[in-house]
Amino acid sequence: MKLGIGIGWRPEIAAEVEALTGIDWVEAVAENLCADHLPGSLVRLRERGVTVVPHGVSLGLGGADRPDAGRLAGLAARAELLGTPLVTEHIAFVRAGGPLTATPRLEAGHLLPVPRTWDALEVLCENVRIAQDSLPVPLALENIAALISWPDEELTEGQFLAELVERTGVRLLIDVANLHTNHVNRGEDPAKALDELPVEAIAYVHVAGGVEKDGVWHDTHAHPVTAPVLDVLAELRSRFDPPGVLLERDDAFPPGAELAAELETIRGTLRAAGRPETIRVTPRAAAPASGADNSRGAGPLAGKPAAPGARDRTAVAQTALLSSLVAGTPAPEGFDHRRLRVQSRALAAKRADVVAKVAPELPQILGDGYRAAFLDYARARPMSGGYRRDALDFAERILISGGLADPVAQRRLTHWWEDRSGPRPPRRTARIVRAARAVLVGK
Repeated sequence: MKLGIGIGWRPEIAAEVEALTGIDWVEAVAENLCADHLPGSLVRLRERGVTVVPHGVSLGLGGADRPDAGRLAGLAARAELLGTPLVTEHIAFVRAGGPLTATPRLEAGHLLPVPRTWDALEVLCENVRIAQDSLPVPLALENIAALISWPDEELTEGQFLAELVERTGVRLLIDVANLHTNHVNRGEDPAKALDELPVEAIAYVHVAGGVEKDGVWHDTHAHPVTAPVLDVLAELRSRFDPPGVLLERDDAFPPGAELAAELETIRGTLRAAGRPETIRVTPRAAAPASGADNSRGAGPLAGKPAAPGARDRTAVAQTALLSSLVAGTPAPEGFDHRRLRVQSRALAAKRADVVAKVAPELPQILGDGYRAAFLDYARARPMSGGYRRDALDFAERILISGGLADPVAQRRLTHWWEDRSGPRPPRRTARIVRAARAVLVGK
């Protein structure tokens, strides 16, 4: 399946994407599409023969829970609607807690790294097989960028991906920007990862921009693609000709001419790295040898459920980490506390940014005070029901606390909340009860 050169389709740059020449395909965030009809821009692109691939962000296949049937059905419906040759998701967890740990359900609001352990691998493989059985087209999974490292990991990234492919037959979506991110943040060599992973399983490649702050690389998708990321793309191309390469941009969208220039730079990088004199064949490093009981081998486990206790152990570990990041509980042993603080701030900032997008009236009503107010709310209230619920809970907290001195802003926020939450804002008694409950929870 040859995809060619593509770009991430976003509503904010729909017109610019349609105007680009030489685009073979686009990728759209699956959760931003309705399951029964498409935006006009995507309809027109498809009529021109442009392939549209749905890219999921909320399945959390690396989480301890089995994939949610409703989310899988929604992704399958979008695949059918688009007539796509494949769908993609991430090797990540995005929520934790719940029945497996008898704790409140927590949402990260972003992609968090899976520990590269045999337990986590077995859980991931079973979740992938469940997803594959529920989808009408092949699935490809993306390596993610990470600010933090799990202690006591048992495999490298390349070994982990190789085992995953061997056990499930899943395709890979390799993000070279994420390989660079993990090089800066976790000291991992992109070339070694490329040597170890099965490049023949690559469905396509992501290229994106980011920025380095205080020695930490932030995978923002809001900056131009940097030379080090293009170097990793060249490393990959020197080993393998990927079926597709896609430019991602999620924020701070530049004019169409700048997007076209970045795409041409990507094409030039692929051409240069694909010259015969630059291509080399590197034997892929084998994963660690299987144990005598076959509990960690590649072939014998295909199709089998995760080992007893693997889900429970994974659930406890992921819940402890996520709780420390979003609820302020003590950091699990072995983690870098400074990096955890960086990740915690990044998750809160992500929440603020996404809530501002799904509920743009809130920053309009609150003005310059929106961000500080939301970050203060986020420190006391972990997300548990998605971004739209988060926006409502944030507005309700402001109404309960009486935090708006401007009566006009207070009325506007009340009306906004009424329109989306019910017939009236919380009454005085409800405000007192909820405020008291919030104090108790805070203790």
